[in-house]
Amino acid sequence: MRPPFISFPFMLLALVGLFLSLVVLFILVQVGLVTVAFGKLGLSAGQAFLILLATLFGSGVNLPLFRTGRVVRVPAGPRHMFMDRNGSIQVSPQEMELVDQVVAVNVGGCVIPCLLCVLFLGQVGPSVGLGLALASVCAVCYALARPIPGRGIGVPMLVPPLVAALAAIIFAPEGHGPQVAYIAGCMGILLGADVLHLVDRRFGELLDAPLLSIGGAGTFDGIFVTGIIAVLLA
Repeated sequence: MRPPFISFPFMLLALVGLFLSLVVLFILVQVGLVTVAFGKLGLSAGQAFLILLATLFGSGVNLPLFRTGRVVRVPAGPRHMFMDRNGSIQVSPQEMELVDQVVAVNVGGCVIPCLLCVLFLGQVGPSVGLGLALASVCAVCYALARPIPGRGIGVPMLVPPLVAALAAIIFAPEGHGPQVAYIAGCMGILLGADVLHLVDRRFGELLDAPLLSIGGAGTFDGIFVTGIIAVLLA
């Protein structure tokens, strides 16, 4: 069993960013934006804040699943600056090394949203409307997903929530709009942007990142924003 990857390369910057993020999240909850969104899903303000904290901390933890069998080039270490004989500052060449490419799941961007989707699915139950909404978001995310050099797969941040909200308005059974919007938005990105492309060998050859994280990298922000905006608009 391989240990989880914890991707905080600059601890000081990470701590500063974490503190600022906590302040922003606290303000958002107090103002009511996130509270209203999760309130539509049947969660209290305290539960919403705990979920946001867990999502934030979990965004830096990736649980490895398997190796793809590909080997990719990554920087072997930092580049160094030095002064040559003429007094000019030079930068040493970047040394590269080969590492195995690993597929993982991001705790904040995949595990937690999936658990919430299971919870909300238990509340509303499966339906044709939910399936159509999920298929709509999945198809759009699959079409819009693009490889991000060195990071993984990315999707435009604002398109999925708009599609999820519209699909929920059209297809969701009466009274189930927020839950359908959240499930369709989050699972649509995870399946359409990440999973379906990771099993596509032709697309996989375009991915040069050493760690392909489902729900991480370029899709984490999209999943988080989609879950909030889609519920607010539904």
